[in-house]
Amino acid sequence: MFPDDFPINNRWPAKDPSVLQLYSFPTPNGVKASIMLEETGIPYEPHRITLADADVKSPEFLSLNPNNKIPAIIDPNGPDGTPLALFESGAILIYLADKAGKFIGSTASDRAHVIQWLMFQMGGLGPMLGQLGYFYKFAGAEIEDPRPRDRYINEAKRLLAVLEGQMAGKDWIAGDYSIADIALVPWLKSLDFYGAKEVLGWDAHPNLIAWVDRFNARPAVQRGSTIPAQ
Repeated sequence: MFPDDFPINNRWPAKDPSVLQLYSFPTPNGVKASIMLEETGIPYEPHRITLADADVKSPEFLSLNPNNKIPAIIDPNGPDGTPLALFESGAILIYLADKAGKFIGSTASDRAHVIQWLMFQMGGLGPMLGQLGYFYKFAGAEIEDPRPRDRYINEAKRLLAVLEGQMAGKDWIAGDYSIADIALVPWLKSLDFYGAKEVLGWDAHPNLIAWVDRFNARPAVQRGSTIPAQ
């Protein structure tokens, strides 16, 4: 059934269709999947999908993700032994955690708290920092009206304060290392790329600084952060 039933293989063919296929680019959302795959040891094959319309809006990629965003996966060994195609980075993290039996808590209560902080990233930190980047570094920075930029600067400050308080006395956001950390920390690291640390008062967040350093020290994070290569 795999790979011929998936049109994306017409443009990004699988060299080894027996392993999970990752279609991604090393953005904060993209590296969630590659870091998780490196952490779990699930065999996979990465495919570089740039953010250019020629890639993400191509018929081949849209056949896998109609929302034209990375990452996406095809797991030839999905539930009940049937191939599974999946998009949305948070959904991919939950799926991979369940598949590997790792990084999603050891009890139902643990799992709920891990997913809680994953949703905090998906619905809050990621979208807000993405908008901050647009209005602070990219095309939105040319807008003379300061209100959009100030809105996202202030919201980013609020979200950082939430995380700074949550990380007091902790190594990881929801107990043991989990997909919540894998989701959140790459977005904190995006502040370097946006050049926004100073405007957000990053140095006043010692818990977050230590959290990022702890995350970066993991070998799987170091490997996954550059997959696929830019």
